[in-house]
Order: sequence, then C-alpha cells, then structure tokens
Amino acid sequence: MELDQAYRENVNDLYRYLFSLSKDHFIAEDLVHEAFYRAYLQLEDYEISNIRAWLFKVAYHAFIDFQRKNKRLVFKEQFEESGPISKEMPEKRLLEKESFQLLLNDIHSLKEQEGHVLLLCDLHQLTYNEAAEILDMKINTLKSHLHRGRRKVMDRVKERMTADE
Repeated sequence: MELDQAYRENVNDLYRYLFSLSKDHFIAEDLVHEAFYRAYLQLEDYEISNIRAWLFKVAYHAFIDFQRKNKRLVFKEQFEESGPISKEMPEKRLLEKESFQLLLNDIHSLKEQEGHVLLLCDLHQLTYNEAAEILDMKINTLKSHLHRGRRKVMDRVKERMTADE
C-alpha cells in the first residue's frame, strides 16, 4: 500500500485518536504530521501486514515522545468538534458534546494504560490484537486493563447519574 493511500484512509482516525490523547487540536495536527513523517521514513524498512495498526502504533509513540519532551500532559478544558456539521437541534448537539467531553474526562482520569486501551478498543474500535501491538502488551494484560477501565468509567457514569437525580 502506498503511503498517500494510507494517509487518505487513516488521517482522520489518527487525528481523532491523537486529539483524544492530547485534547488539543493543534497538538493533534502536529502529531499526525509527525506520525506520517515517521511512517514515511520507516515504511521501506518494514514489511507491514496491517498498515492501520502500524500507523496507530507510530502515532502512539509520537504522542509518548511529545509527552516526554514536554514533561507534562497537555490537557485543555475546551473541546472542538471535528465532525461534519449536522442539521440536528443545537440543544441535542450541545448535550452530546458535553456527554462526550465527560466521557473523555472519565477516560483521562484512569491510569494511563487503562485510558489508552479504552481509547483504542472502544472509541477507535481496534481489535485486541491491534491495540496490544500498538501498546506493546500481551492480550490478557490488555483485556485486564480494558475490563478495569470500563468498570471504573461505568461506576463514574452511574455516580453522575445518581447525583443528577
């Protein structure tokens, strides 16, 4: 597969993944460009059977390197919607956006590995094998992190629901 075709097919998914990690539009854009630059440099050296999983792994490592370089996590309270403009009611869109932001906040409050696993498996719908390959962990470890992360997020959602009643 050519890199330009891989770019067209995966750029939006990688952007959403990196945005969900960094919570910053500009950082996510920079990291997408960095990931594809790294992919361009490494593509000839590897035989890649699953380009999508490999690109997510490159993007993950670009985020980790960025994080180490800045020695802090970059989180902003502002969330920007990157999807197409819908013709739904503005109130419904606002509620969905707030709910999604609350969910992202819940995921970011988890341990780092649990949050990464939830983002990859549940939000970006990668298979267990793909996510395990990206995060360099065994399948059973990934499943444990996923189970614990889902349980913690569900507990927080239930707490919020009971508090709202």
